[in-house]
Amino acid sequence: ERDARFVRLQGKIDRVLVDAPCSGTGTLRRNPDIKWRPLDLERLVAEQQRILTAAATLVKPGGRLVYATCSLLREENDGVTGTFLAAHPQFRTVPVTEILVRRHIPLAMADPALRLSPLAHGTDGFYALVLERTA
Repeated sequence: ERDARFVRLQGKIDRVLVDAPCSGTGTLRRNPDIKWRPLDLERLVAEQQRILTAAATLVKPGGRLVYATCSLLREENDGVTGTFLAAHPQFRTVPVTEILVRRHIPLAMADPALRLSPLAHGTDGFYALVLERTA
């Protein structure tokens, strides 16, 4: 984020994907040996918030930012995006159902985010929220 190339791109990018470093709890069925500690979660959430905030500076008005993790933990998903949205009123959520319908993908979601779970979908756990810069 201190790189001159990064500064030069601020407010100029149409689409940005943040594949955030996370606890990986969504992959537990494939990786049962994952080590998890509460202090790790605090550190990860702080890093996720920092990365998301930095990535947001790149997005131009009308552009989109996707925040994604392979975590099932609310702190790493709704916690991070909720904190971000509260501090950045120039972004709004884009309900993932709008995107899925337009792409003819038959996957019902009850909220704006894409949430896949091992139990419901037979996949790794996954979270993604699409944010659009309005100003």
